[in-house]
Formats: sequence, structure tokens, C-alpha cells
Amino acid sequence: MDPMTDTPARLLTLLSLLQTPREWPGSELAERLSVSPRTIRRDIDRLRALGYPVEATMGAVGGYRLVAGTAMPPLLLDDEEAVAIAVGLRAGAGHAIEGVEEASVRALAKLEQVLPSRLRHRVSTLQAATIPLARGDGATIDPRTLTVMASAVTATERLRFGYRSGDGTETKRQVEPYRLVSTGRRWYLVAYDLGREDWRTFRVDRVSEPFATGARFRPRELPTGDAAKFLSRSMSRMQPRMEVDVSFRAPARFVAARLPAHLGVPEPTGPDSCRLRTSVKDSLEWLALRLALVDCEFTAHSPEQLTDYLRDLGARLTRAAAPEAAS
Repeated sequence: MDPMTDTPARLLTLLSLLQTPREWPGSELAERLSVSPRTIRRDIDRLRALGYPVEATMGAVGGYRLVAGTAMPPLLLDDEEAVAIAVGLRAGAGHAIEGVEEASVRALAKLEQVLPSRLRHRVSTLQAATIPLARGDGATIDPRTLTVMASAVTATERLRFGYRSGDGTETKRQVEPYRLVSTGRRWYLVAYDLGREDWRTFRVDRVSEPFATGARFRPRELPTGDAAKFLSRSMSRMQPRMEVDVSFRAPARFVAARLPAHLGVPEPTGPDSCRLRTSVKDSLEWLALRLALVDCEFTAHSPEQLTDYLRDLGARLTRAAAPEAAS
């Protein structure tokens, strides 16, 4: 059967055209679909009856366009668009880019579930051939890990996976997944651990071979009622706090614009200098890199482990810049 003589197929094609942000003359739509202008008008009425807000303009020719409505209609993507979106979502999710939250991972899970095998292969090939700009902590994630977890959260389905703790211990876990949480630097899974009979947080970059067991569960009540708050409290308990004191040879406004907000605001000590005194729970390595990225001269007064680490890091960087001298 010719797809254009099949009303459902023709409506899908018409909707796909209207989702392009432009106005379509009725005559052009009729030509594209090999039907009469009268059929186009009937099809537009059918789309409106289904809830799609199609706007018509008056005139000798007349035109149609899809406008923003009160509900999100299904998007119809061609092959190139689907691949582009999947690659973009994978890149963002796999490297925990700030602003890419759980909703993006859910969208990726839904998209990859319906992608034909030929398009899934293209997405994997493109990502394998792309080297992303590293964030500095090396915590990259296979996007498939995130999509499996996001799907299990949505379907309230138990998960099994291997987990490597901070000291390198390997364990097998079975959990009831509650939420995925992005901190901007890393992804975490908040879940009820059936083996420990308690709530736990898991760094997703330490998870291996996750799979949904097919066993459904009734969601438990999280103690804090909010996954992000639970993760924050959990991290606060696990990581010691550092009292940091750093002087910068640059104006306070310059330094503040280049530091994460949670580190606080430096106090001016002169027209071209400032000092930052703050209390943080970030890792020593990450803090040192953030200070270096301010891109000005600075002096770390405390803590002692920060000054020692910066001294060692500086020596390594000096040797890396002059390998012939080191040899």
C-alpha cells in the first residue's frame, strides 16, 4: 500500500513536517504528500482533534504551522536527528556535565529503547570515535550504565551490579533503586540495599555490569524524603572537612568568577589581591585543580596537606614540561 493513501501513515508524515519550525503552504504539503489540498485540510482537522495545536494563516495560498500547546506531543525524528540527540545525551550523561540531570538520562533511556539496531550501532560508533574533554577527575561513565539504572528507577525494578568501594573492595549488590542524582562532577544512585537492609548511595562510576532483575518492588519511604538531601548528608558523613586559607594575586571579583560558588567569596585585601578562607568537604585533588584553574598567582596557607599536594603537583608539572631535562 502506498503510505500516502494510508491515513495513519500520512498523518505521521504530516506531523513530522509540521514539527519543522516554519510555515507550510497547504499547496506544498499537498505536493509533498501527493494528495489534494482538500485532503490536507481534513488531515489538519484530524491532528487538531488529537490535540495538536496547528495554526492556519489566511490568504490566497494559506499556510500551517505547529505552535506551542499545553501538552508535549510525541516528537517524530528522522534518522539523523535521532542519532544526534542520542550522541549528545550520551556525551553529557557519561561525563556528568553540570546541568545534565536525571531527566536527561530518562530521555536517553527512552530513546535508546526505541532506536532501531542500525541507529544504535551508529550512535555507538560515533561515540567510540569521539574523545571528550576530560573534567579532571577521570570519573567517566558508560551511558548504558545510566540508562539501565534510570529504566529500573522508573519501572520500580530491582537491580544487581558489581560495586568497587573507595578502598578497592569488590562486592555484589542487589538494591531497590530510588533516584539518580548528579552533582555536576559525578553521578550517584540512591537505593535501598537489600543485603545491608539500609539506604545507601553508590558512585555510578564504580558500578559494573548492572542489570534489572525483573522483580518489581513497592518504593520505600526515603528517610529525608529527598534524594539530593540524602546524598548531601551521606557525603558529609563520609568526607572530612578541610579549613582552607588561600591568598590570590588578583582582584576579588576576578577570582570569585572563576571559583565554584560553594567555595565561598574571597575578601579583598587590596586592589589586586584577595584572600579566601573557607571550610570544604571536596577532595584534595579536586580542590588543588580548581585553585590552579583560577589562572593567577596564589599561595595556599592551609591546610598543610593542600600545600604539600600543590608542591608535589607543581614538581610533576615542571618535569612534564621539560622531559629532556628529566632524562
